[in-house]
Amino acid sequence: MTSWDIKPQGVQGHLKVVGGNAGELEKALNALLTAMSAAAQAAGTAVPGSQAETKLQGPVPVGAPPLSQKAVGPVAAALGEYLTTRKPEFESMAKRIEASILGAVSATNEYLEGDLEQAKASQDAARAVNLDLLREKTGAKK
Repeated sequence: MTSWDIKPQGVQGHLKVVGGNAGELEKALNALLTAMSAAAQAAGTAVPGSQAETKLQGPVPVGAPPLSQKAVGPVAAALGEYLTTRKPEFESMAKRIEASILGAVSATNEYLEGDLEQAKASQDAARAVNLDLLREKTGAKK
């Protein structure tokens, strides 16, 4: 039979490291989004000066300002497309990290629970043997 030797404190230490690294990854992704947003804004548009904002047609509530949309240049559009394409991958990374951490915690807890069940079974067996020996010694019946 294969034996396991999991040290919960060691698992906890590793999970702290992984959690710290996950936090750094989150900071890096947020910095990437901030930098790309700034780059998109700084890139400008291909629309000359006063036409950088386009008025949109459609019903508008009384007293509300007219609808408008800022013009987007080719660089900003490309950066937006890149982020839209990569968004599922960024979300997947976060989900996999979370699932890995939760899985390790769950597995460690199950291991500890199994250890406790095995210890109880061993103690119960030892108690039964001790009772049998005591009965044999004293001549008591079951």
